[in-house]
Amino acid sequence: HVSHYPTDVASYTGRRVALGMNEEELKENEQVDEYVVKDLNADPILPFEDNSFDIVTNVVSIDYLTKPLEICKEIARVLKPGGTAMFALSNRCFPSKAFSLWLQTNDLEHVFIVGSFFHYSGAFQKPIAEEIGPDPKWVGGQSINEAYLSIVRATVDK
Repeated sequence: HVSHYPTDVASYTGRRVALGMNEEELKENEQVDEYVVKDLNADPILPFEDNSFDIVTNVVSIDYLTKPLEICKEIARVLKPGGTAMFALSNRCFPSKAFSLWLQTNDLEHVFIVGSFFHYSGAFQKPIAEEIGPDPKWVGGQSINEAYLSIVRATVDK
């Protein structure tokens, strides 16, 4: 099981497309209808038509993108009017892959960084963030929840 979506996601959603760099993992994702193998760091243009999706998600990988502002602009382009972008953040990462600012900041600051991507793209309404992990506990901007997971989301402004 390599999806972050529930196994019954097809029963209440429309088209589901996964985009990533590992074709083996993408092939195994039974919660999507199709997949695209692409390195967004090499080319941040999403291979989808304008106004294609109601929701775009990014699960625990925004910290690996070298052009996150461009990606947010692209997400806005492919979202339908009123669509939502939802980015999931955890307190785990591969330090060799994450951009330097991410490594120099704490969990709370990560939420602000992602919110700033939405804000400075100029394409989204005010972002909203919430921790959805069980029993949230914070000390000085750092989650001490072993299962920390926050969602930063914003509605496209078009």
